Amino acid sequence: MTISQILLFLTNIVFLISTSLLLIICAFFLIECVASRFAKVCNENIDNWQNTQVNIIIPAHNEETVIGSTVERLTPVLKPQDRLIVVADNCNDATAEIARTKGATVIERYDSEKIGKGYALDYGIKFIESKAPDVVVIIDADCTVYPDAIARLTESAIASQKPVQATYLMTTAKKSKSSKELLAEFAYLMRNLVLPLGLKNLGQSCSLKGTGMAFPWHIISKANLANGHIVEDLKLGLDLAIAGHGAIFCPEARVTSYFPQQSQATKSQRTRWEHGHLQMIRTYLPLLLKEAVYQRRFDLIINALDLCVPPLSLLVVIWLGIMTISSLFTLVGASWIPVIISATAGFFFLTAILTAWSGFATEILPLNQLLTVPFYVLKKIPVYLQFLIKPQNIWIRTERDSVS
Repeated sequence: MTISQILLFLTNIVFLISTSLLLIICAFFLIECVASRFAKVCNENIDNWQNTQVNIIIPAHNEETVIGSTVERLTPVLKPQDRLIVVADNCNDATAEIARTKGATVIERYDSEKIGKGYALDYGIKFIESKAPDVVVIIDADCTVYPDAIARLTESAIASQKPVQATYLMTTAKKSKSSKELLAEFAYLMRNLVLPLGLKNLGQSCSLKGTGMAFPWHIISKANLANGHIVEDLKLGLDLAIAGHGAIFCPEARVTSYFPQQSQATKSQRTRWEHGHLQMIRTYLPLLLKEAVYQRRFDLIINALDLCVPPLSLLVVIWLGIMTISSLFTLVGASWIPVIISATAGFFFLTAILTAWSGFATEILPLNQLLTVPFYVLKKIPVYLQFLIKPQNIWIRTERDSVS
């Protein structure tokens, strides 16, 4: 064989592998979206939670604009034996004072080296361990918790003896929303409702979303929380899944919050989420596959596949890149098979998006706005290029807007 023939052969192999991996990811994404459409209505009794002791922990770093309203909304759902604890973490504002005034138990932590939500949660867990509750619920400082959410989370955690994740959605506070904002809401709905619901209907565990999480005490008390990872929630969920405590999804429990109104804060928040997700794929994918073989657990393979579904805009970028390059190489004699596989993957992805949109988002995202996805994707490319050049590794708090 000549050198050119060898190079062409190797090129075909590379494209065949890359397009096959893309096809697997898009096929799994489609399976999750289709499965989400077969949800069963849950009519479980939530009266039993009255007999349990619940501690709600709110990690808060300079949250004076939102902490008061969050505590006010949660206080009425507390039973006499429950506690609401705010961890004022490295605060230099009035967070602690406001939370105390509203009736929360406040503990303050100061450590300029160990920065991040994980350290705050670890501090809160150590504070309550002398009077350990049955269930710990974690809520972010800027969230609105819907009626019965705490009861449903607690009931599910007690019944299953597993971590439980609520439906956590984000929206834009403005009444008039741009295409970019509507697509951001849709992407968040996909990640935090559609995909977890699909996994639930398939009998599988889901990832943790950082807020609206409930844990039986025997699980959270042994978890490794003290870290400054930029997506500590995703890390925690995968660590627990490997340990045999995969989280279950409770769609009936709902928690919401607002996207930041400042463009820079929005960019910082999404960069942290997406860079963190990509870092977790790089770190945890081989670990999940290794443990799946070692422990002989099929559920860890499902966790690995779910982890490999990247942010949707990135998945579009990857598909476009592979499709374009593999098509161009056919002009110099490369095989058409990778192109066919890429096209099939694209069909799976488009079908998945339309399936999810028709079932969950027709009211929040008109079809004409859905067609603006290519423009939304183009604006996200710099975020992914930044990951290749200088990935974000440090936890940075998102600037909040006041919540009424």
